[in-house]
Amino acid sequence: MPLEHFPDGLEPVPPPPSVDPSDHATYMRLALDQAQESPPKPTNYRVGALLVDCSTGAILNRGYTLELEGNTHAEQCCLSKYASVHDVPEETVGDVLPANTVLYTTMEPCNLRLSGNLPCVDRILRCKTKDGGQAIKKVYIGVQEPEKFVGENQGRRKLEEHGVEVVHVPGFEEDILRVATAGHDK
Repeated sequence: MPLEHFPDGLEPVPPPPSVDPSDHATYMRLALDQAQESPPKPTNYRVGALLVDCSTGAILNRGYTLELEGNTHAEQCCLSKYASVHDVPEETVGDVLPANTVLYTTMEPCNLRLSGNLPCVDRILRCKTKDGGQAIKKVYIGVQEPEKFVGENQGRRKLEEHGVEVVHVPGFEEDILRVATAGHDK
C-alpha cells in the first residue's frame, strides 16, 4: 500500500512469520506490545489492539490508545486505520474486512466514553458486512476494564447480547494491568 493511504504516514505492519491463527497468546503479546506504545497518562488506560484475519493468521492492522489524533482508543485506531487503507469511512469498514476477522485487545472494549466519543463496543457492532451480518464475530480480551473511570464496564455483555463471542486469553493479566495503568497515581 502506498504511504498516502495511511493517516500520519503510518504503515501496516506485516505479521510475524508463521503465526498460527490459533496461537492466541502470540497475538495477545503483540497487542500488549502495541499498548506499550501508548503514552502513559493518569486519565486513560494504555491498550493495544489487533485486527486479525483468522483464516490466514494475517494481522490486518494494529492500534494503541492515543495513536491517532484526539482522545482515541486502541480499537478505534485499528478500525480507523484499516478504513483509511481501504479508502472507506470507518462506519462502513465492515464492508471491506475479510470474512473471518477477529479483534484482539488487551482490555475489554469500552461501552461508555466520558469524552462523548463513540464507545469501542459500538464501533465493533457497527462493523457490518454488505448483507448486514456482523463483520467481527469474535473479540479476544486480556483483562476486563477496571472500574476506575466509568464503573462496571458492560462492554463484554453488550457484545455478547449482539452475537459477538468474547474470549478471555489468560496469562497476561498482570502485565496488561501494569502497562495499562502506567502514569496513574498509585
